[in-house]
Amino acid sequence: MSGVPVDSWRLADMPDQSGRTVLITGTSTGGLGHHTALELARRGARVVLAGRSEERLDETTAAIRAEVPDAELDRLRVDLADLDSVRRAGAAAAALGPIDVLVNNAGVMGTAYSRTTDGLERQMATNHFGPFLLTGLLLPQLAASTAATVVTVSSTMHRVARSAPLGDPRSSSGRYHRWHVYGQSKLANLLFTFELDRRAREAALPVKALAAHPGFAGTHLAANGQYGRSRGGVASILDAAIRGVSQSAAAGALPTLMAATADLPGATYCGPGGPGEMSGLPRVVEANARAHDADAQRRLWELSEEVTGIRYP
Repeated sequence: MSGVPVDSWRLADMPDQSGRTVLITGTSTGGLGHHTALELARRGARVVLAGRSEERLDETTAAIRAEVPDAELDRLRVDLADLDSVRRAGAAAAALGPIDVLVNNAGVMGTAYSRTTDGLERQMATNHFGPFLLTGLLLPQLAASTAATVVTVSSTMHRVARSAPLGDPRSSSGRYHRWHVYGQSKLANLLFTFELDRRAREAALPVKALAAHPGFAGTHLAANGQYGRSRGGVASILDAAIRGVSQSAAAGALPTLMAATADLPGATYCGPGGPGEMSGLPRVVEANARAHDADAQRRLWELSEEVTGIRYP
Protein backbone atom coordinates (compact mmCIF):
# COMPACT_ATOMS: atom_id res chain seq x y z
CA MET A 1 0.00 0.00 0.00
CA SER A 2 1.19 3.52 -0.70
CA GLY A 3 0.83 6.60 1.46
CA VAL A 4 -1.65 9.30 0.46
CA PRO A 5 -2.57 12.64 2.01
CA VAL A 6 -5.18 12.05 4.71
CA ASP A 7 -7.22 15.06 3.63
CA SER A 8 -7.71 14.23 -0.06
CA TRP A 9 -8.34 10.62 -1.08
CA ARG A 10 -9.77 9.55 -4.41
CA LEU A 11 -10.56 6.19 -5.93
CA ALA A 12 -7.55 6.62 -8.20
CA ASP A 13 -5.37 6.57 -5.07
CA MET A 14 -6.29 2.97 -4.31
CA PRO A 15 -3.27 0.74 -4.90
CA ASP A 16 -3.44 -2.60 -6.68
CA GLN A 17 -5.19 -5.18 -4.49
CA SER A 18 -4.01 -8.33 -6.28
CA GLY A 19 -3.20 -11.15 -3.89
CA ARG A 20 -5.34 -9.74 -1.07
CA THR A 21 -8.44 -11.40 0.37
CA VAL A 22 -11.17 -9.05 1.58
CA LEU A 23 -14.32 -10.21 3.39
CA ILE A 24 -17.23 -7.74 3.34
CA THR A 25 -20.52 -8.14 5.21
CA GLY A 26 -23.78 -6.67 3.98
CA THR A 27 -23.24 -6.74 0.22
CA SER A 28 -26.81 -6.34 -1.04
CA THR A 29 -26.99 -4.95 -4.57
CA GLY A 30 -26.86 -1.16 -4.68
CA GLY A 31 -25.65 -0.72 -1.11
CA LEU A 32 -22.38 0.40 0.41
CA GLY A 33 -21.07 -3.15 0.67
CA HIS A 34 -21.79 -3.85 -2.99
CA HIS A 35 -19.87 -0.77 -4.12
CA THR A 36 -17.03 -1.50 -1.71
CA ALA A 37 -16.78 -5.04 -3.11
CA LEU A 38 -17.01 -3.84 -6.71
CA GLU A 39 -14.10 -1.41 -6.46
CA LEU A 40 -11.88 -3.87 -4.59
CA ALA A 41 -12.63 -6.55 -7.20
CA ARG A 42 -11.87 -4.02 -9.93
CA ARG A 43 -8.42 -3.54 -8.35
CA GLY A 44 -7.76 -7.28 -8.31
CA ALA A 45 -8.71 -8.35 -4.78
CA ARG A 46 -10.28 -11.69 -4.02
CA VAL A 47 -13.57 -10.58 -2.46
CA VAL A 48 -15.67 -12.67 -0.12
CA LEU A 49 -19.30 -11.51 -0.23
CA ALA A 50 -21.02 -12.16 3.10
CA GLY A 51 -24.80 -11.95 3.31
CA ARG A 52 -27.96 -13.50 4.70
CA SER A 53 -29.36 -15.21 1.63
CA GLU A 54 -28.13 -17.04 -1.45
CA GLU A 55 -30.52 -14.97 -3.57
CA ARG A 56 -28.94 -11.67 -2.53
CA LEU A 57 -25.44 -13.08 -2.91
CA ASP A 58 -26.37 -14.26 -6.42
CA GLU A 59 -27.64 -10.77 -7.30
CA THR A 60 -24.49 -9.04 -6.10
CA THR A 61 -22.23 -11.59 -7.75
CA ALA A 62 -23.99 -11.02 -11.08
CA ALA A 63 -23.86 -7.22 -10.69
CA ILE A 64 -20.12 -7.23 -9.99
CA ARG A 65 -19.31 -9.68 -12.78
CA ALA A 66 -21.29 -7.52 -15.21
CA GLU A 67 -18.63 -4.84 -14.65
CA VAL A 68 -15.63 -7.01 -13.73
CA PRO A 69 -16.06 -10.30 -15.66
CA ASP A 70 -12.92 -11.87 -14.20
CA ALA A 71 -13.65 -10.85 -10.60
CA GLU A 72 -12.47 -13.40 -8.04
CA LEU A 73 -15.50 -13.79 -5.79
CA ASP A 74 -16.35 -16.11 -2.93
CA ARG A 75 -19.38 -16.08 -0.66
CA LEU A 76 -20.27 -16.65 2.96
CA ARG A 77 -23.76 -17.02 4.40
CA VAL A 78 -24.20 -15.16 7.68
CA ASP A 79 -27.01 -13.46 9.58
CA LEU A 80 -25.31 -11.12 12.03
CA ALA A 81 -28.45 -10.89 14.16
CA ASP A 82 -28.15 -14.61 14.95
CA LEU A 83 -25.08 -15.55 16.98
CA ASP A 84 -25.34 -19.21 15.97
CA SER A 85 -25.32 -18.16 12.32
CA VAL A 86 -22.20 -16.09 13.00
CA ARG A 87 -20.51 -19.09 14.63
CA ARG A 88 -21.35 -21.27 11.63
CA ALA A 89 -20.00 -18.61 9.30
CA GLY A 90 -16.81 -18.38 11.32
CA ALA A 91 -16.31 -22.13 10.97
CA ALA A 92 -17.04 -22.04 7.23
CA ALA A 93 -14.66 -19.12 6.73
CA ALA A 94 -11.73 -21.22 7.93
CA ALA A 95 -11.49 -22.62 4.40
CA LEU A 96 -10.73 -19.15 3.03
CA GLY A 97 -7.23 -19.04 4.48
CA PRO A 98 -5.60 -15.77 5.60
CA ILE A 99 -7.82 -12.68 5.42
CA ASP A 100 -6.18 -9.34 4.71
CA VAL A 101 -9.18 -7.07 5.23
CA LEU A 102 -12.47 -7.54 7.09
CA VAL A 103 -15.12 -4.90 6.43
CA ASN A 104 -17.89 -4.94 9.03
CA ASN A 105 -20.39 -3.12 6.84
CA ALA A 106 -23.74 -4.89 7.39
CA GLY A 107 -26.28 -3.18 9.61
CA VAL A 108 -29.86 -2.16 10.22
CA MET A 109 -31.15 1.34 10.94
CA GLY A 110 -34.10 2.66 12.90
CA THR A 111 -35.97 -0.62 13.14
CA ALA A 112 -39.06 -1.12 15.28
CA TYR A 113 -38.47 -2.79 18.62
CA SER A 114 -37.80 -6.51 18.37
CA ARG A 115 -35.66 -9.17 19.97
CA THR A 116 -33.44 -11.70 18.22
CA THR A 117 -33.39 -15.43 18.91
CA ASP A 118 -30.57 -14.69 21.38
CA GLY A 119 -32.81 -12.26 23.30
CA LEU A 120 -30.90 -9.19 22.11
CA GLU A 121 -32.36 -5.93 20.81
CA ARG A 122 -32.11 -6.21 17.03
CA GLN A 123 -30.13 -3.07 16.20
CA MET A 124 -27.44 -3.74 18.79
CA ALA A 125 -27.32 -7.42 17.82
CA THR A 126 -26.89 -6.76 14.09
CA ASN A 127 -24.72 -3.66 14.27
CA HIS A 128 -22.42 -4.57 17.15
CA PHE A 129 -22.63 -7.98 18.83
CA GLY A 130 -22.69 -9.96 15.57
CA PRO A 131 -19.69 -8.09 14.10
CA PHE A 132 -17.84 -8.36 17.44
CA LEU A 133 -18.25 -12.14 17.38
CA LEU A 134 -17.41 -12.48 13.68
CA THR A 135 -14.24 -10.39 14.05
CA GLY A 136 -13.12 -12.50 16.99
CA LEU A 137 -13.73 -15.74 15.14
CA LEU A 138 -11.77 -14.49 12.12
CA LEU A 139 -8.92 -13.00 14.16
CA PRO A 140 -6.55 -15.96 13.67
CA GLN A 141 -7.01 -15.67 9.90
CA LEU A 142 -6.54 -11.93 10.03
CA ALA A 143 -3.34 -12.33 12.04
CA ALA A 144 -2.15 -14.97 9.56
CA SER A 145 -2.13 -12.34 6.81
CA THR A 146 0.66 -10.56 8.78
CA ALA A 147 -0.76 -7.11 7.97
CA ALA A 148 -4.53 -7.14 8.36
CA THR A 149 -7.05 -4.34 8.57
CA VAL A 150 -10.48 -4.44 10.20
CA VAL A 151 -12.82 -1.66 9.04
CA THR A 152 -16.09 -1.16 10.89
CA VAL A 153 -18.71 1.13 9.36
CA SER A 154 -20.14 3.63 11.84
CA SER A 155 -22.26 6.75 11.25
CA THR A 156 -22.48 10.42 12.15
CA MET A 157 -25.52 9.24 14.12
CA HIS A 158 -23.13 8.04 16.82
CA ARG A 159 -23.34 11.64 18.01
CA VAL A 160 -27.02 11.33 18.98
CA ALA A 161 -26.28 8.64 21.57
CA ARG A 162 -26.56 10.18 25.02
CA SER A 163 -24.61 7.32 26.58
CA ALA A 164 -22.68 4.19 25.67
CA PRO A 165 -24.77 0.98 25.51
CA LEU A 166 -23.39 -0.62 28.67
CA GLY A 167 -26.58 -1.97 30.27
CA ASP A 168 -27.89 -5.52 30.22
CA PRO A 169 -28.64 -6.09 26.51
CA ARG A 170 -31.22 -8.76 27.28
CA SER A 171 -33.43 -6.57 29.44
CA SER A 172 -35.55 -3.56 28.58
CA SER A 173 -37.09 -0.75 30.57
CA GLY A 174 -39.06 2.29 29.53
CA ARG A 175 -40.03 3.40 26.08
CA TYR A 176 -38.01 2.24 23.09
CA HIS A 177 -36.41 5.10 21.15
CA ARG A 178 -35.26 3.56 17.88
CA TRP A 179 -32.98 6.42 16.80
CA HIS A 180 -31.25 6.67 20.17
CA VAL A 181 -30.60 2.93 20.08
CA TYR A 182 -29.34 3.19 16.52
CA GLY A 183 -27.00 5.97 17.62
CA GLN A 184 -25.79 3.79 20.49
CA SER A 185 -25.07 0.92 18.09
CA LYS A 186 -23.01 3.25 15.90
CA LEU A 187 -21.19 4.57 18.97
CA ALA A 188 -20.51 0.93 19.86
CA ASN A 189 -18.84 0.50 16.45
CA LEU A 190 -16.34 3.21 17.35
CA LEU A 191 -15.78 2.05 20.92
CA PHE A 192 -15.11 -1.43 19.53
CA THR A 193 -12.73 -0.15 16.84
CA PHE A 194 -10.58 1.88 19.22
CA GLU A 195 -10.44 -0.89 21.83
CA LEU A 196 -9.66 -3.56 19.23
CA ASP A 197 -6.82 -1.49 17.85
CA ARG A 198 -5.39 -0.86 21.32
CA ARG A 199 -5.60 -4.53 22.34
CA ALA A 200 -4.06 -5.71 19.06
CA ARG A 201 -1.11 -3.36 19.54
CA GLU A 202 -0.62 -4.48 23.15
CA ALA A 203 -0.72 -8.14 22.07
CA ALA A 204 1.67 -7.43 19.15
CA LEU A 205 -0.88 -8.80 16.68
CA PRO A 206 -0.36 -7.68 13.06
CA VAL A 207 -3.91 -6.30 12.91
CA LYS A 208 -5.05 -2.70 12.87
CA ALA A 209 -8.62 -1.47 13.32
CA LEU A 210 -10.14 1.55 11.59
CA ALA A 211 -13.64 2.95 11.22
CA ALA A 212 -15.47 4.78 8.46
CA HIS A 213 -18.82 6.41 7.87
CA PRO A 214 -20.60 7.12 4.56
CA GLY A 215 -22.15 10.49 5.34
CA PHE A 216 -25.65 10.82 3.92
CA ALA A 217 -25.67 8.10 1.27
CA GLY A 218 -28.57 6.97 -0.88
CA THR A 219 -28.99 3.35 0.19
CA HIS A 220 -32.03 1.23 1.03
CA LEU A 221 -31.11 1.16 4.73
CA ALA A 222 -33.65 3.69 5.99
CA ALA A 223 -36.59 2.25 4.07
CA ASN A 224 -35.67 -1.28 5.11
CA GLY A 225 -35.47 -0.16 8.72
CA GLN A 226 -38.79 1.63 8.71
CA TYR A 227 -40.86 -0.76 6.61
CA GLY A 228 -38.86 -3.96 6.29
CA ARG A 229 -38.56 -3.43 2.54
CA SER A 230 -37.25 -0.86 0.07
CA ARG A 231 -39.97 -1.20 -2.56
CA GLY A 232 -43.72 -0.79 -2.62
CA GLY A 233 -45.99 1.96 -1.28
CA VAL A 234 -44.53 4.31 1.32
CA ALA A 235 -41.24 2.37 1.31
CA SER A 236 -40.66 3.34 -2.32
CA ILE A 237 -41.54 6.97 -1.57
CA LEU A 238 -39.09 7.17 1.36
CA ASP A 239 -36.38 5.40 -0.63
CA ALA A 240 -36.78 7.78 -3.58
CA ALA A 241 -36.83 10.85 -1.30
CA ILE A 242 -33.57 9.86 0.36
CA ARG A 243 -31.88 9.16 -2.95
CA GLY A 244 -33.01 12.54 -4.24
CA VAL A 245 -31.17 14.53 -1.56
CA SER A 246 -28.18 12.32 -0.76
CA GLN A 247 -24.92 11.37 -2.39
CA SER A 248 -24.77 8.04 -4.17
CA ALA A 249 -24.05 4.75 -2.47
CA ALA A 250 -20.90 4.55 -4.60
CA ALA A 251 -19.71 7.85 -3.12
CA GLY A 252 -20.73 6.70 0.35
CA ALA A 253 -18.45 3.67 -0.01
CA LEU A 254 -15.34 5.80 -0.57
CA PRO A 255 -14.50 6.37 3.12
CA THR A 256 -14.65 2.60 3.69
CA LEU A 257 -12.37 2.02 0.70
CA MET A 258 -9.97 4.66 2.02
CA ALA A 259 -9.87 3.00 5.45
CA ALA A 260 -9.38 -0.43 3.89
CA THR A 261 -6.59 0.41 1.45
CA ALA A 262 -4.81 3.67 2.31
CA ASP A 263 -1.63 3.72 4.39
CA LEU A 264 -3.25 4.92 7.62
CA PRO A 265 -2.55 4.12 11.26
CA GLY A 266 -4.92 2.09 13.39
CA ALA A 267 -7.78 3.88 15.17
CA THR A 268 -8.23 6.23 12.18
CA TYR A 269 -11.79 7.31 11.36
CA CYS A 270 -12.62 8.18 7.74
CA GLY A 271 -15.64 10.09 6.47
CA PRO A 272 -16.77 12.57 3.79
CA GLY A 273 -14.96 15.89 3.77
CA GLY A 274 -17.90 18.12 2.86
CA PRO A 275 -20.01 20.31 5.18
CA GLY A 276 -21.27 18.35 8.17
CA GLU A 277 -19.49 15.26 6.80
CA MET A 278 -22.61 14.54 4.76
CA SER A 279 -20.94 14.22 1.37
CA GLY A 280 -17.72 14.83 -0.49
CA LEU A 281 -14.38 13.14 -0.95
CA PRO A 282 -13.21 11.17 2.09
CA ARG A 283 -10.69 12.34 4.65
CA VAL A 284 -9.72 11.59 8.23
CA VAL A 285 -12.47 12.83 10.57
CA GLU A 286 -13.02 12.95 14.33
CA ALA A 287 -15.42 10.94 16.44
CA ASN A 288 -17.05 12.63 19.42
CA ALA A 289 -15.69 12.48 22.95
CA ARG A 290 -17.90 9.54 24.01
CA ALA A 291 -16.22 7.33 21.41
CA HIS A 292 -12.84 8.05 23.00
CA ASP A 293 -13.93 7.15 26.54
CA ALA A 294 -11.39 4.46 27.48
CA ASP A 295 -13.53 3.16 30.35
CA ALA A 296 -16.56 2.78 28.08
CA GLN A 297 -14.41 1.01 25.48
CA ARG A 298 -13.20 -1.50 28.06
CA ARG A 299 -16.62 -2.05 29.63
CA LEU A 300 -18.35 -2.58 26.25
CA TRP A 301 -15.63 -5.04 25.27
CA GLU A 302 -16.09 -7.07 28.45
CA LEU A 303 -19.88 -6.99 28.04
CA SER A 304 -19.57 -8.10 24.42
CA GLU A 305 -17.35 -11.04 25.36
CA GLU A 306 -19.92 -12.08 27.96
CA VAL A 307 -22.84 -11.82 25.51
CA THR A 308 -21.15 -13.58 22.59
CA GLY A 309 -19.11 -16.09 24.56
CA ILE A 310 -15.89 -15.32 22.70
CA ARG A 311 -12.57 -14.38 24.28
CA TYR A 312 -10.13 -12.59 22.00
CA PRO A 313 -6.46 -13.59 22.41
